Amino acid sequence: MATINIQFYKTKNSEFILGSFANKLCMLDYRYRTRRDAIDNRIKAGLGADFLEQDDEVLQLARTQLDEYLLGNRKTFDIPLLMVGTVFQKQVWSALVNVPYGKTMSYSELAKNINNEKAVRAVAAANGANAISIIVPCHRIIGNNGELTGYAGGIPVKKALLKLEGTANHDSSCIFETMNMFA
Repeated sequence: MATINIQFYKTKNSEFILGSFANKLCMLDYRYRTRRDAIDNRIKAGLGADFLEQDDEVLQLARTQLDEYLLGNRKTFDIPLLMVGTVFQKQVWSALVNVPYGKTMSYSELAKNINNEKAVRAVAAANGANAISIIVPCHRIIGNNGELTGYAGGIPVKKALLKLEGTANHDSSCIFETMNMFA
């Protein structure tokens, strides 16, 4: 059977599971999120592979770029991605990649961007099924009223990521506090 290389990676306040398959990143997700088993099973079934805990160049690159991002030194990622899901989910995730660093968008705006205005709930569900957190920036999607809504890493982490991306609007103590959360 084919294998998906996985590694567990801890930052100060989060623990991730990273996965690669065929020299592409297929997972950068919160290790202890809800629906962990469903996400893992979807990826395994979609790739016809099983997890093997071993490191590789893609996972090393992912850790390096994630660290750079969390320290405020990276705004974009250049890791080859392999999104595993339905056609609709992949459409939503591809649209998420186009939400710029430091910007937010509502679920209804995201639905409009994929030319499916009535699919707001389906867009929200696809957003929640994203297995490549941060790089496929589902944290940038907020409620129509501007409220922070669910996030696999938890609302405090979502808030910190958004603060990190908007550091130009915060004083230096805020920047330091956010950077310490991930260091």
